[in-house]
Amino acid sequence: MKFRTPRVRRMAPLCLRPCALAVLSVLAVPLAHAQDVQAPVLLAQNARMPSLHDTVVTATRTEQPLSDLVADVSIVDRETIEASGATGLADVLARIPGIEITRNGGVGNASSVFLRGAESRFTAVYIDGVRIDSQSTGGAQWEQIPLSQIDRIEVLRGPAAAVYGSDAIGGVVQLFTRKGEGPARPYVGVGVGSQGTRKIEAGVSGAAGLGGAFDYSLGLAREISDGFDVKTSGVHNPDRDGYRSTSGNARLGLRINAQHRLDATLLASRMNSGYDNFSYNAAQPADDRNLNRLRTAGLTWTAQWSDAYSTRVSVTDSANRYETTPSPYLTETRLRGYLWQNDFRWGVHRFSAALERREDDLQNNPIDRGRSQDALALGYGLNTGRHTVQVNVRHDSDSEFGGKDTGSASYGYAFAPNWRATASVGTAFRAPTLYHRFSEYGVATLQPETSHNAELGVRYAQERSSFSVVAYRNRVSNLISFVGAGTCASSFGCYANTARAKYEGVTLAGSYHLSGVQLHGSLDLQNPRDLDTGKQLARRAKRHATLGADTRIANWTVGAEVQASGRRFDTVANTNVLGGYALFNLYASTRIARDYTLLARVDNLADKDYQLARGYATPGRTLYVGVKWAPL
Repeated sequence: MKFRTPRVRRMAPLCLRPCALAVLSVLAVPLAHAQDVQAPVLLAQNARMPSLHDTVVTATRTEQPLSDLVADVSIVDRETIEASGATGLADVLARIPGIEITRNGGVGNASSVFLRGAESRFTAVYIDGVRIDSQSTGGAQWEQIPLSQIDRIEVLRGPAAAVYGSDAIGGVVQLFTRKGEGPARPYVGVGVGSQGTRKIEAGVSGAAGLGGAFDYSLGLAREISDGFDVKTSGVHNPDRDGYRSTSGNARLGLRINAQHRLDATLLASRMNSGYDNFSYNAAQPADDRNLNRLRTAGLTWTAQWSDAYSTRVSVTDSANRYETTPSPYLTETRLRGYLWQNDFRWGVHRFSAALERREDDLQNNPIDRGRSQDALALGYGLNTGRHTVQVNVRHDSDSEFGGKDTGSASYGYAFAPNWRATASVGTAFRAPTLYHRFSEYGVATLQPETSHNAELGVRYAQERSSFSVVAYRNRVSNLISFVGAGTCASSFGCYANTARAKYEGVTLAGSYHLSGVQLHGSLDLQNPRDLDTGKQLARRAKRHATLGADTRIANWTVGAEVQASGRRFDTVANTNVLGGYALFNLYASTRIARDYTLLARVDNLADKDYQLARGYATPGRTLYVGVKWAPL
C-alpha cells in the first residue's frame, strides 16, 4: 500500500503596500454579505441587515440571539454564496475575516483552511450538527464538501473545546443545508464558466400539513469542469485536471406538537478530480484521479418541556472515503455521535448541561482501529444588557488517553451606546488521529495537542456602519510533527509531540454605507510561528485582507472586491517563498424576469499569476454566468 502523508495544501501571498494597509486598517470589513456578529453590536452588511432577533447556533451549541453573544462569529448566507459564483467551499471561506486557504491545484484537489493561522486539523467542522473529520489526514477534507448544498455558514473564531471537545483549537465551522418553510418553493439553476465548467442544480423546499407541521427540503446538483493542468513544474502529465461532482441532500422536519419536534438530515457527495502524480511515467502516461465520497446523516428530537427547560437528543453518523487511481491508495473514516443537550433559563441566567459520546473508526490498510470519547459539558450564560458573561467547562474521557479537562470564560461590557468591549480565555485540545498512532509512521504513545488562548475585542455598530477589532494569542504545546527515525516501524521518519507554536494577531473588520454604496472588508495582521525555531509557519502569511464595495445601479446589484495576501513560505524551514498577490473580482446580478435571476462574475480580473502551493497552478482569470429560476 502506497503511503501518503497528510496532504500538504497551501495558499499564495500578496505584498500589501503601506498605503493599502492604511486604507484597510480604517475600512476593514467582512466579505460581502458575511456578517461579523459579535453581538449585541451588529454589523450591517450589504443587502441583508441582521437584527437582534437573528440567531446563531455555533457559539454555544444552543440557538441564541445575537444580542447574547460575546464570541467572535461570522455568518454567510445563501445570497452571499450564490453571489460568489464559487464552486469550492474553501473559496467562499477565504473571503471571511481570519481565514486563509491553500489548495494543490483546482477544485477537488487537497485543500486546507487556516483559521487564525492554526493548522487545518485544528478547526472542528459540522454539517447540520454532524461532525466530519479524517482520521488519516486530520481535519475535514474540504474538497469533499459540496458547496451547492450549503445554505448558511457560521464561523466561530477561537478555541471552543469546552463546548465541542477535541479538534476546536482554532475555531469551529458549522455548515447548514436549506430548511423548508411556507408553500412549496422549487428552484432550478444552470451555469457555465471558464475551463468548460458546467453546473446544474434543482430542488424544492416548503412545509405541508396542518399549520406546516411537516417541512422538507430536497436538493440535487451536478458540476463538471475540464479544469487546467494543476502542476507548473517538474515531470508531470500535461493534461487538464478537471473534476466531476454529484451531490444531494434531504432535510425533513416534523412538529409533533407545540413542544416536540423531530428533524432528519442526509447529505451525500461524490467528487472525481484529476491530479498529477509525482511518479509520472511519460512512456506510460496515466490519468491520475482523486475519488472522494462524503456522507452525513443526523436525527434530532427537540423538546420544550416548559418555558424554562428544553432538551435536544441527537444521533449522528458521517463517513468519508478517499481513494486514488490508478495509483492505489484508500482510506475511510467513520464518525458516530450521540448528544443529550439540556438548557434551562431563569431570568437573565442561562444554564446548559450536555452528555456526549463520540466514536471514531479508521480503515487504512493495514490499520483497522477505533476509539471513543465520553464527555460531560456544563455552561452558564448571563445577559443583563450591559454585561454579558459566558462560562463553559467540559471533561472528556478518551478510551486511549483517559481524562481531559477544558474550559473557557468570556465577558462583554457595553461601555457606551453602540460600543462593546469583550475579553475571553480558553483551553482546547486535539487528540492525535488514529493514523498518527497506528500507521508505520505512528507512535502509540502520542499525547493530545493542547492550547491556551486569550483575546480582547472592541466592537461598534450603528445603522449600516460597523467596526470591530479583535486581538488574540493562542499557544499550542505537544504539537505533532514529522521528525526523523525513532520508535515507529519506519526508518524514514516518525510522528512525535516535539513542536510548539504560537498563533497571535489582530483581526479588523467593518462595514460603512456611503451615498448608496456599501463598503466592506477585513484585515488580518498575524504572526503564526514555531516557538522552537522562531520561524514563520508554512503557507501562512503575516497579513491578508479583503476590500470591496457593492451598490444598486438601475435593476442591477454590482460589486467589486480585492483579495490580498502577503508573502509566505512554502516550507517549515522558510526557504521557498510564495510571493504576495492581489486578486480583483467583479460581480453583478439582476432579475431578468419575474422568477429568473441572472448572475455574472469575473474572478482574478487582471489574470494574476500566483500560487497557493509551490509547483501548483491556479485558475487565472475566470468567468461564470448563471441563471436561476425560483418562483416568487
